[in-house]
This record gives sequence, structure tokens and C-alpha cells, in this order.
Amino acid sequence: MDNLNTHGPGALYETYPPVKAKALWDRFEFVYTPKHGSWLNMAEIELIVLTGQCLNRRIDKVSDVKKEVLAWQKAINTKKAKVNWQFTTKDAQIKLNRLYPTLDI
Repeated sequence: MDNLNTHGPGALYETYPPVKAKALWDRFEFVYTPKHGSWLNMAEIELIVLTGQCLNRRIDKVSDVKKEVLAWQKAINTKKAKVNWQFTTKDAQIKLNRLYPTLDI
């Protein structure tokens, strides 16, 4: 899950009565994605590329959209295109130092 502000208990309490909100909150285990270098960033990049290369025009029928997306997906997979991710673990350890535990031995 990303770190959007609606992904917290307050959003449930704003939408549901307190008893229902608490019951719903107790059903979930929230695991937040990192703000930097997350799979969500890669998914957003992929959607931007899809939009720019495939869906950058008006397409009237949903069936045509599906065909276009499948053709685009096949072409991208054939090319074995990848996201050139340059934010390494070492970079993360430096930039996000405050989040990494230190061991006193």
C-alpha cells in the first residue's frame, strides 16, 4: 500500500460509525511501501509509458482498447524492456539513514 493519507484509521472513522470502523481496521494489516524506490513507482512508470505509446488517442470501444493494450504488452515483453532503477540499497542506506536501525555491540 502506498502512503496516501486516506490509508489510515482516520479515513475509516470519517466514513463509518466508530464500531464498524474499528472492526474494519482490525481486519487489516497495513504494510506501507517505501516512499522511494517502491514497486508503485515502477508501476506508475509503466502506466505512463503505456499511455504515451499506446493510449495517446481516442479509442471508442473497450474491445479495441483491450486489443491495443495486449499488442503493446506483447511488443514490450518481446523487447524485454525494464525499468532502469538507479536507487540502490546503498543509496537507500545513506539517504534513509534515520530509518535503518543501528546495533550497539
